[in-house]
Amino acid sequence: MPGEFDLIDILRARARGRPDVLLGIGDDAALLQVPPGHELALCTDTLVAGVHFPEDTAAADIGWKALAVNLSDLAAMAAEPAWLTLALSLPQADAAWLEGFADGLFELAAQAGIALVGGDTTRGPLTVTVTAAGLVPAGQALRRAGARPGDEVWVTGTLGDAAGALAQWRARGPASAKLRYRLDRPQPRLAAGRALRGLASACIDISDGLLADLGHVLAAAGCGARLDLGRLPTSQPLAQHFHERRRWELQLAGGDDYELCFTAPPGRALAIEQALAAAGAGATVIGQLHAGEGIELRTPEGEAWQPPARAGWRHFEGGA
Repeated sequence: MPGEFDLIDILRARARGRPDVLLGIGDDAALLQVPPGHELALCTDTLVAGVHFPEDTAAADIGWKALAVNLSDLAAMAAEPAWLTLALSLPQADAAWLEGFADGLFELAAQAGIALVGGDTTRGPLTVTVTAAGLVPAGQALRRAGARPGDEVWVTGTLGDAAGALAQWRARGPASAKLRYRLDRPQPRLAAGRALRGLASACIDISDGLLADLGHVLAAAGCGARLDLGRLPTSQPLAQHFHERRRWELQLAGGDDYELCFTAPPGRALAIEQALAAAGAGATVIGQLHAGEGIELRTPEGEAWQPPARAGWRHFEGGA
């Protein structure tokens, strides 16, 4: 059975450098060069087997997702990915599993241009912690704070797909491969985040569910929002497998979307659409902020709709 350093060697052999990595894997710490005129965006996420991904998830998909959820945070800050560290707890030293994990991790790392510069491995329940760092021109980072009454609420992509896949997995019934792909392989909206510099008034990635994450933006702004449920962007597979009101529940509170939710004054709509199109991305206006409190939901018929009792993922409470 391979030892800790054998596992580290597997990862080291797959890692690719960057010119700004002065010293990478193999020393007590990495030495990294932050270019002048830039700020460092730093984020960390931990994924635990059976909590953040189903136990039957392929190793390559776990590797992809562990990095993707961090890149989504960098996208929400409009940062360019640069470096990552990896802390990995494994029940046993399984070289074949680690090779599969590395396949997914480094596939996405290559796409994003981010370099593995260090980390740690230990024995224990399957747990993956990634810390990712990105660079953003000084003063141009997007933040949760900054939204104002009158701003429109936008979301990228479609919502509810990953939550739909998880619902199907729990039911052990017919499942959509397209929905499961969205659960296992979220696509961080890095280009969209950078395109929104100077256009969005606030931004957050949707990890815990639209209502929960938009709620953070509203709390920072001290205002409320009105959302049009008929405008929620919906994929064909989600529409095919779930009825309308169940879809709303998944889209509002399911989580694991890793899309961007952002706000902007109405006058910037055309500029936003053009900037996102140039970045190969798209977004939908789903509502507007107002001077009140809370989130008001309206059906396509204009009726008020009560949100799910548990709006979003809550760690230590068993989920949405």
